[in-house]
Amino acid sequence: MSTGIWILIVVIAAILGAVAGFFIARKTMENYLKKNPPISEEMMRSMMTSMGQKPSQKKLNQMMQQMKAQSNKK
Repeated sequence: MSTGIWILIVVIAAILGAVAGFFIARKTMENYLKKNPPISEEMMRSMMTSMGQKPSQKKLNQMMQQMKAQSNKK
């Protein structure tokens, strides 16, 4: 086989590897963020307290449910 064909094979393999790597990394990050949400209930409580609101458990649960519903839409 000539050198030109080998170069073409290497370039195609690199492109396919980059595309596959992108989609694998994206799926991995989506799964990680589903299992480990970036904002926890304790963080939400401290945020509301710092804004001058007194967070009740009911309000915290509602906000967490809204966040989960919003993340499931995407």
